[in-house]
Amino acid sequence: MPVSPFPTSPATAASSASPSTSARAASASTPAHTIVVVGHGMVGQRFLEALADRGLTPAAGGPRVVVLCEEPRPAYDRVHLTSYFSGTSPEELSMVEAGFMETHGIELYVGDPAAAVDREGRTVTSRSGLTFGYDTLVLATGSFPFVPPVPGKDAEGCFVYRTIEDLLAIEAYAKNARTGAVVGGGLLGLEAAGALKGLGLETHVVEFAPRLMPVQVDEGGGAALLRTIESMGLSVHTGVGTQAVTTGEDGAVNGMALSDGSTLATDLVVFSAGVRPRDQLARDCGLEVGPRGGIVVDEECRTSDPAVFAIGECALASDGRVYGLVAPGYEMAVTAAGVIAGREASFTGADLSTKLKLLGVDVASFGDAHGAAEGCLDVVYADSRSGVYKKLVIGADGTLLGGVLVGDAEQYGTLRPMTGTVLPVPPEQLVLPAGAGGPVALGPSSLPDEAVICSCHNVTKGAICEHSTLPEVKKCTKAGTGCGSCVKVIGQLLPQAQDAGLCGCFARTRGELYEIVRTLGITTFAELLDAHGREAARGGDGCEVCKPTVGSIIASLAPTVGASGYVLDGEQAALQDTNDHFLANLQKNGSYSIVPRIPGGEITPEKLIVIGEVARDFGLYTKITGGQRIDLFGARVDQLPLIWTRLVDAGFESGHAYGKSLRTVKSCVGQTWCRYGVQDSVRMAIDLELRYRGLRSPHKLKSAVSGCARECAEARGKDFGIIATAGGWNLYVGGNGGATPRHADLLAQDLSDAELVRLIDRFLMFYIRTADRLERTSTWLDRIEGGLDHVRDVVVHDSLGLCDELERMMADHVEGYRDEWAETINDPERLRRFVTFVNAPDAPDPSVRFVPERDQVKPDLDILAGPVLAIRTLEGTAS
Repeated sequence: MPVSPFPTSPATAASSASPSTSARAASASTPAHTIVVVGHGMVGQRFLEALADRGLTPAAGGPRVVVLCEEPRPAYDRVHLTSYFSGTSPEELSMVEAGFMETHGIELYVGDPAAAVDREGRTVTSRSGLTFGYDTLVLATGSFPFVPPVPGKDAEGCFVYRTIEDLLAIEAYAKNARTGAVVGGGLLGLEAAGALKGLGLETHVVEFAPRLMPVQVDEGGGAALLRTIESMGLSVHTGVGTQAVTTGEDGAVNGMALSDGSTLATDLVVFSAGVRPRDQLARDCGLEVGPRGGIVVDEECRTSDPAVFAIGECALASDGRVYGLVAPGYEMAVTAAGVIAGREASFTGADLSTKLKLLGVDVASFGDAHGAAEGCLDVVYADSRSGVYKKLVIGADGTLLGGVLVGDAEQYGTLRPMTGTVLPVPPEQLVLPAGAGGPVALGPSSLPDEAVICSCHNVTKGAICEHSTLPEVKKCTKAGTGCGSCVKVIGQLLPQAQDAGLCGCFARTRGELYEIVRTLGITTFAELLDAHGREAARGGDGCEVCKPTVGSIIASLAPTVGASGYVLDGEQAALQDTNDHFLANLQKNGSYSIVPRIPGGEITPEKLIVIGEVARDFGLYTKITGGQRIDLFGARVDQLPLIWTRLVDAGFESGHAYGKSLRTVKSCVGQTWCRYGVQDSVRMAIDLELRYRGLRSPHKLKSAVSGCARECAEARGKDFGIIATAGGWNLYVGGNGGATPRHADLLAQDLSDAELVRLIDRFLMFYIRTADRLERTSTWLDRIEGGLDHVRDVVVHDSLGLCDELERMMADHVEGYRDEWAETINDPERLRRFVTFVNAPDAPDPSVRFVPERDQVKPDLDILAGPVLAIRTLEGTAS
């Protein structure tokens, strides 16, 4: 067992020194033992925390600890570096708790890196000329970005993507740029590409390998990732290298020459082609270094000099690897601290599993992701249309060896800890979607206590289950404080309290979030999440529950709070549900439908002819719907602007069939034509549809107006329905058709036109204000305390004093309404998203095909037999 190198008598603690007083501190009387740490990144800080946990700091009577940091700021979170571009400040990225250095008596010198090591004299000299004696030296110098040795690599406009200072420089330069290119399509390269796109640049990614993220994902996963990223507006060039960076007469970047002979015009280049161990300091002082770099260390993280340790990305571990992930670096930091404390500790290798969200796409890999083990089998599910790819690598005995998840990494937190065990269910059930034999939700409760849940800090399920809250787990075990991918599983392992929150990101309900946005005038999702989200979710990206919900809240309140009313502007675009991304409903074969608004179901012959001509010219399938509209099916995404240009020119506007908003207001012909009609139902339906068009709500809204009690428009099956009487109009609310039909309830009767509109205004705004996510008016009316009577008190009798405000907010909506498609086709920048392939905008989607049927077309069912599904059983036969 290792023997502690420290004397048994308490060491005198040295006071924390700043650079201005460091010379005096360095030459003053020092303790019997001094630890000098070179480098203060994430791994260096973890090492300091491990020392503190073991009482090896001056404040605890331990050795003197000196830290030399090259950057002008203490350790910060490089894993979430890109969050700077979404509003996270450098201070918020800090990994050092306030007062940590002072509390433990650690001397930190920022902006003053080590320049030389004298192993014989056991001293370290900093760049400023300070010299520190050491008994133990820990090198945590990390890595440096690899920049390919191509002509022009040092030109103005070329950057690397590694530090906060790099990001600040990119941000400043991008203000005068239009196009940016990233060299490298790995983890950091895609993060850099996302940053450039967020800065408003037309963005290209150049990757030498034949696929994106070649280290983490296989060919199938790379294909799914490529399709999804290209659909976001990025241009990806795989299988080509950068030959040169070209410059203009001013010496600034103006393009790139690629290995296939093509050129790429760009104003800015970011190199993110991997990293190399930062081992020059070790080379200069004679420490053993690997043939391809990296400071050679043994299982205790000692170098060829027993007094010197190396941890993190600068070290070549005993298994012959240089680890570029933070989790192995943390393990090495803990190992080195344990050995220095005289304890048994070793680092023999680490789990390379990783899960992250790149450009909003979940990507994860774990274990033997590429199936290198002899005799292993792959169980694969791939749906390129939705960008989902799942592969599990299974051993001949049924053992889970690894996997790749792209687009849907929901089960990563459970599958990764199960690596090395025989799955309790057939593996195909874990990758198939619902309705096709899966998925089976194993849940973390099925994991053994020794399963590692947090790979960043090597924390097991058993250790987590000793605690009752997430903050307690983070404080006591550090689980969940690294990459964050385990936080959801940790939450599932902890005692479950009744939580009415919207999701794991917000403890508030949708109604409460609506009030916060309305009252405080919040206009962005990031602002709401950072100020009112759960502690663990702040600074993050949100989830698929809260993003569209908050997007809908902001859209419905846009005129009131001053946000953009266009749902694809800025951050709002990333919050929308699938159909909103292209302002059209996605159909089963990847084509889209066009649904122009036909208020009240009334249409002129001229407009009918336009619809017919558009359908004929674009080969669209036409269908008259139950909502008294004409739907056109089968448009490719690149055809949508062309079709809508013709429709808008003819006086049509969006029918909002794709959004959670008002769909239609049906009508019968009313007293104008019908001998039973008592009111003009068509006129009222048109007025109501034009008033509430585009109104975003928790769920879709449908309405109808019947001209008499015979109820030909089926108004009582709608969210709000109107039936004419001899004395005016009766208003019914909370109706619903579909699988769970509900007759609407009478809210008020014999209303004048003005009274009717006023009550509908109030009812709709009160529903939008208080309903839960995806809650129809029928469900809301049954759920809300007091039910119909309470709603009547509020909207008819103004029991809460809200009516003036509800009416004012509806007036804001009516005044601020703009047709989304009219705004889109008149803005060239907005039109750029409507392409199937970003790098080939004129190429049609080859998977969108049709066959004739009844003088129209329908999707080609032969190519829609199902997504690619490659599954092999353990016997090797197809299934």
